[in-house]
Amino acid sequence: MPFAIKIEYAHERRIRERNKRYYRFLHWPIWIWVFFLAPGPLTFSLFARGPNSQNFAWLLCVLLGTGIAGVFGQLPGVEPRPYILRFCEDKPNPLYRRICYTFAWNALLNFASLNFTGLLLAALTGRWYLKQIYQYAYFPVLIAIVCLGAAGVLPRARFSTKNEGIERRYFYGAVWAIALGQTLLLVLWKTLPRGQAADTIKFVIFALVLLGMGCAALLGILPRTRPILPGELIVAD
Repeated sequence: MPFAIKIEYAHERRIRERNKRYYRFLHWPIWIWVFFLAPGPLTFSLFARGPNSQNFAWLLCVLLGTGIAGVFGQLPGVEPRPYILRFCEDKPNPLYRRICYTFAWNALLNFASLNFTGLLLAALTGRWYLKQIYQYAYFPVLIAIVCLGAAGVLPRARFSTKNEGIERRYFYGAVWAIALGQTLLLVLWKTLPRGQAADTIKFVIFALVLLGMGCAALLGILPRTRPILPGELIVAD
């Protein structure tokens, strides 16, 4: 099959018993960024007009909160020992993982969907409504995502880790697609002139990047996007 999805088997993966210090430290900035982005209108103001005292105050709160959580091993990837040792194992998903991944989904989906909507309206009408979109739509979307996380609907934020080998590919696929799309969008925002034609170019490129990276993730081409399947059961005599 020319478009066969690349897969891995859980029993073929090496089990890591402990996380090295540099591994734990390098995961900390990820969660700083996730929670720093949580107040969306404040983040919009940061990228639109530059940092202000509120941004710095919120950053200090996030550094303190995530730092304390990291010291006690309450951030994914910052634990002294990985919580998930065997993929596809049915274990309770700890509360800190469910909270962190819920807000990570918010950082991905909320900003991408609002920016997509703002770009589409600008391309169609020639006018920008992004400030109003963030003002009125960000927190309703945040509340909806938090409710989905609390209900155990979001991948990696469910009550059990049983389907972690599949769910992580959805998460990392979204990370690859949205991170690249948002980065290119920021570059285009700073370099292209204002106007409906330029806004249409931004929208088309943003949409194509999301679509292309999404397809690559679906096929398991991107790192950490291959489904991890249970494989063969080994029964000891």
